[in-house]
Formats: sequence, C-alpha cells, structure tokens
Amino acid sequence: MDLFEYAKEKTLDREAPLASRLRPATLEEVVGQQHIVGKDKLLYRAIKADKLTSVIFYGPPGTGKTTLAKVIANTTSADFTQINATVAGKKDMEEVVRKAKETLGMYGRKTILFIDEIHRFNKGQQDYLLPFVEDGTVILIGATTENPYFEVNGALLSRSIIFELLPLEKQEIRELILRAVNDDKKGMGSYGAVIDEDALEFLSDLAGGDARSALNAIEIGILTTPRSDDGKIHITLAVASECIQKRAVLYDKKGDNHYDIISAFIKSMRGSDPDAAVYYLAKMLYAGEDVKFIARRMMILASEDVGNADPQALCVATAAAQAVERVGMPESQIILAQAAAYLACAPKSNSAVNAISEAMESVKRTRTTVPVHLQDAHYGGHEKLGHGIGYQYAHDFPNHYVRQQYLPDEIRGEHFYRLSDMGYEKTLQEHMKKIMEES
Repeated sequence: MDLFEYAKEKTLDREAPLASRLRPATLEEVVGQQHIVGKDKLLYRAIKADKLTSVIFYGPPGTGKTTLAKVIANTTSADFTQINATVAGKKDMEEVVRKAKETLGMYGRKTILFIDEIHRFNKGQQDYLLPFVEDGTVILIGATTENPYFEVNGALLSRSIIFELLPLEKQEIRELILRAVNDDKKGMGSYGAVIDEDALEFLSDLAGGDARSALNAIEIGILTTPRSDDGKIHITLAVASECIQKRAVLYDKKGDNHYDIISAFIKSMRGSDPDAAVYYLAKMLYAGEDVKFIARRMMILASEDVGNADPQALCVATAAAQAVERVGMPESQIILAQAAAYLACAPKSNSAVNAISEAMESVKRTRTTVPVHLQDAHYGGHEKLGHGIGYQYAHDFPNHYVRQQYLPDEIRGEHFYRLSDMGYEKTLQEHMKKIMEES
C-alpha cells in the first residue's frame, strides 16, 4: 500500500458510519453474545486457536454478525474474503475459489469466505459452494437474519456450526452508547458531547436490542445538535426521541420472524390471553402486515380453537374480516382488536378440528358404502334398487330424533365429534344426552 492509498483508507475510516467505526477488533472488545463468545465457549476457543470451521451466524439486525466476522478477520492467519449475497454472483464465487486454491497450493494458507446475507443465495449458488466447503478449500462464515434451517441448504448446514445471536440486553446497548459518546479514537469523543441519563435510558430501551439503531441515533444527534452555552453538545431526552424517530420493529413479512409473530398471536388467543393477543396484533399492524392475512387466521382460529363452545366466535371473526376490507386502515385496527379480544376471551374447544382430522384418517384407511336407507330416493324406481327403503324421518318423532344408523357399516360405532364441557358445547352435550335417553 502506497502513501496515497493509506491516506485514502484513513479518510474512508473517518467517514464511515459510527456503527462501523466502533466495531471491535478483538474478542475482548465485543459487547454481548457471551453465550457464544464467553471465554469458556466453543467459538471463543476456536477463534483464539485459529482453528475455525465453517459457521453460520444467525440473528436479528444489529446483534453483531458482521462484527464477529471482522474480529475473525483480524485474528486469523488465513486469508479473509468478504462478499455480499445481495450483489455477488457465481462469477464472484468462482474467483474466490480460484484464489483460495492458489493460496492453499502455493502458500499453504486457508481462505475464510464471509458471505453476508447468505439466505439471499439461491439453491444453485449454495450448491456451488458445497464441494469447496467440504474439501476445505474455503472455510465458510455465513451471516443471516433468517432462520438458516429454512433458508440454507441442508448439505451446507450439516457441514457448519450454527451460532444464534440474540438481541443485546439493555445494559449492553447502554455500554455501547457510552463508548460511542466518549471514545476519542473510534467514537465521537472529540465532539465534546454529553448524554443525559434519561436520554441514555430511553435509547437503550427503544433500540430493542439493535446496537446499530442506537448508534445511528447517537451519531445523528451529535452531528445535528448545536452546542450549548457551555460549549458542549447535550443529548437530551428530546434530542434522543427526535433522532430515533419511530421504532423499527423487527418484522420481515417474508421471513421466519413473520411466522413467529403470527404464531404467538394465534397461541395467545388460544391460550385466553387478550393482552398478549392485542400486543402481537399491534406489532403486526405497526410493521405493516396485511390486515386480510390477520383476519383469515382469526377466522381459522374461531373454528379450530373456539368451535361450538361459542358459535358466535366464527360470526365475529368473519364479520371482522369483511369489515376490514371495507374500512381499511387505520380504523381496521380497532375492528381487529375487538375480534382478537373476543376470540381470546371466548370459551375454548378443539372438538371440530379433532373431529375432522379423525374423520379424514378414517376416510383414508377404510373404503365404505353409504347405507341403503340413506341413499337418494328422489327418483322413480328407487324402490327396485332398495335405495331409501327403511329411512326414518327425524321430524316425525319426539324431540325430532330417532335412533337409526347413519355411519357406514364398515365404521359403525366409531366416534369423531366429542363435545367438550366448555361454553355452549356443554349445552349441546346436555341436549344430545336428553334426546337419546328419551328416544
């Protein structure tokens, strides 16, 4: 590197975003993720010993996936190459593999390939890497915000160790903010800024475990806030609130987090917790989830988990689905909240879903014939075939009920629908018992 290139690199370093400048160079500087980089943990030992095998870092934005890759780059004796799956193609990977083979053959050095957002690679691109990971030509470090078990080829997964990174704790975000404000070398200490305690508390909490979000807010705050009479830049609660603006909720409508939130929403209603149900509903709405998708899931739950314990539940859910299509946001959130709370508070029964599941299994395993007395008799000559002969019309009997066989002979005596003791199903159970006893 000549003097001009050195000066250019230093200028780029100074111009880089705060979150990038503040990245640690060593494991000792890493904040958070002690469950994988603590001194007694596998990843710590592997990095320190420079014996890293292929790994995949999985976790939300701002939790340190790229940071750990950079730490590895600073500590390893292997060559380190980085590509981003959003822009890299097969030619880029072919060039990496060519250089890796050359480096290994000529110098005996391995190559670590860091692929950011590896879930963006399609199956063919991931398959291309497989033999070179398997024979040790490259050591793969993949980073992804998506569940790798959904997005990464099974063959690559089987050859990699998966480390899940968790959202940073509030205290850890707090530590990074203070480092950003006070560090003269990597941070913004030279600006002479101070942060009020309530502002520090606010940003630490509102960042939601995302270090990048907190650091971006601090950088904007320091760069845009005029100095006070004492010559310092004061990051007050008002400044902090203005800089972080609306909290960016972690919610990818095409990713596994989407399924986690809707799963929690459904399970909260099933579990009769209206507070949790409305919270997860709010989180989906805040992130811009399709209200029609939410309404469809609520209609399913009304039958699957409430059923005839409260037949009105399906009416409420269906009415809500129709209403949100006609009304639109933001008023639709009120309609959905009412329906979600109703479903959460309603008595629960899974009798309907159990019944249809068992009946479907019976249909698959047993071939049956409709009993002749139930067969269609609305045509001339049915008597000659015996169709409909012997059928008893229920309305001609007391309680509009008469004992007769309805199930096919092949499964006679099987039971599919079992009424629970919950809500209206208890009333139905009592009614069924009464009419059968009096028949």
